[in-house]
Amino acid sequence: MPSRRTVLAATMGVTASLAVGGTAHADDKKLRSLISRMSLPEKVGQLFVMRVYGHSATAPDQADIDANLKEIGVRTAAELIAKYRVGGIIYFTWANNTRDPHQIADLSNGIQKASLSGPRGLPVLVTTDQEHGIVCRVGSPATLFPGAMAVGAGGSRADARTLGRVSGAELRAIGINQDYSPDADVNINPANPVIGVRSFGADPQEVAGLVAAEVAGYQRSSVAATAKHFPGHGDTAVDSHYGFPVITHSRELWEKLDAVPFRAAIRAGVDCVMTAHIQFPALDDSGDPATLSHPILTGILRGELGYDGVVVTDSLTMEGVRTKYGDDRVPVLALKAGVDQLLNPPDLSVAWNAVLKAVRDGELTEARLDESILRILRLKARLGLFERPYASRAGVDRVVGTKAHLAAADRIAERTTTLLVNEGALLPLSPRRHAKLLVVGADPASPSGTTGPPTGVLARALTGLGFTATALSTGTAPSSATIASAVAAAREADAVVVTTYNVTAGSSQKTLAEQLVATGRPVVAIAVRNPYDVAQLPSVPAYLAAYSWTDVELRAAARVIVGKVAPRGRLPVPVQRADDPARVLYPIGHGLTY
Repeated sequence: MPSRRTVLAATMGVTASLAVGGTAHADDKKLRSLISRMSLPEKVGQLFVMRVYGHSATAPDQADIDANLKEIGVRTAAELIAKYRVGGIIYFTWANNTRDPHQIADLSNGIQKASLSGPRGLPVLVTTDQEHGIVCRVGSPATLFPGAMAVGAGGSRADARTLGRVSGAELRAIGINQDYSPDADVNINPANPVIGVRSFGADPQEVAGLVAAEVAGYQRSSVAATAKHFPGHGDTAVDSHYGFPVITHSRELWEKLDAVPFRAAIRAGVDCVMTAHIQFPALDDSGDPATLSHPILTGILRGELGYDGVVVTDSLTMEGVRTKYGDDRVPVLALKAGVDQLLNPPDLSVAWNAVLKAVRDGELTEARLDESILRILRLKARLGLFERPYASRAGVDRVVGTKAHLAAADRIAERTTTLLVNEGALLPLSPRRHAKLLVVGADPASPSGTTGPPTGVLARALTGLGFTATALSTGTAPSSATIASAVAAAREADAVVVTTYNVTAGSSQKTLAEQLVATGRPVVAIAVRNPYDVAQLPSVPAYLAAYSWTDVELRAAARVIVGKVAPRGRLPVPVQRADDPARVLYPIGHGLTY
């Protein structure tokens, strides 16, 4: 941990003004005084949250130095802070920021030291997308929980609160003080390619309760939660990373559906709201994305919903916000719309200079920037970053991936596994009748790079539960030869477990499952992403929904399959018939047990 003696010297005046009885007290007068002493370039920098490559703030690997020079024009995170005075940094697995807990803590400390050593000595908001389930940047040995839709299947607000509290405690221990979670979208479109199981479900009231509970959990651990993606990304068939979705809901439907979880998050005191790169004509008919919409962000979010916390854009590298305007206009228009933080622009130099020019040309006022910076500094003060910016090695060892935390994740996962079909009471499997198991199916890549592969995890878990299980990965698009090999192996087994991943009518995964059933061996399928797979495979006699393919959910599914625990999950979304999508096959709340 860096020495506080010299590093914090520049912040002592601010810290003293914010400390009342040893607690952080956001004194706007003192914060405004701090802002008044900032130069315009410093102010512009505070508005940006930027990616940076490398495991270290000062000594990254050469490949990461090269990537930084190419994309940002700096070598390291420390140089990024010195040049642009960014107010936040976002961690990604692919940027080599999240190798292990001690390394992450050291990186976070290096970032804080670089910023606190500069003018005004401002701490940094260090953030990431730790949604759990299919979006997770910090992996094992940190505690990994079931994702949102799994928690929705469990239906327990106490579990959502525990997830936020434990996840927040572990993030804070490694120096991450903000999480871009929970997802407050109401997922009512089975074809949604970007939200899906990242949502708690399709019932707005249930989603709202779980969102508010998770926010409360993060607050308990002094980590800023972020409700996303306002005004609601749950009903789209287009991924805003690659296109520009249009939401066709009426204003009345938005009030009854999409707005409900965001209102709940605001009532819970959520620290941050993230915008969506979607077009929502009923709320703003200009054709602009919500991220750039003054009627949506200032008129509705701030005005009608009464939200005065930090508003952050979704990543500005995404196509949904770049379709209509150039990269130099997007950050300026976002600020004019009411945004406070500009997340991950494709070219920081272009974006930073565009904002600077807009102020100098009079398109944006310095007073407008000051409004956003005040909100950002209030958040930093509320999180105690002026007094407690650093992580410690002892804190990492004491908090991250403890037995108690891992056990909590296992218990929550057991309450989420959903049994959708169980013909002839096939489940639970018996080690006497089904001693030899074959586990086949899809093995999607680990979200955090530290779990899986799913078939191997399931085989090991089932073997540990008294069976002899063999794994055979067949992929998400098995070839005819692969299917033939799996069928031959199935004939030598007493029963088959198959993982499915987003099965469609023409998917060869469907062919695989049907040919496995045709062998006459008992077949148990586990949907490891969307629960809608079950509608495509009516011939499978036993079907479970795990909602993700991370280890904690797969181990829980294994315990359910063998009867170690009874299935307790209930569908948080309806599943429509494959042959007639207008009809519901399994409604919200469906779930069998034994």
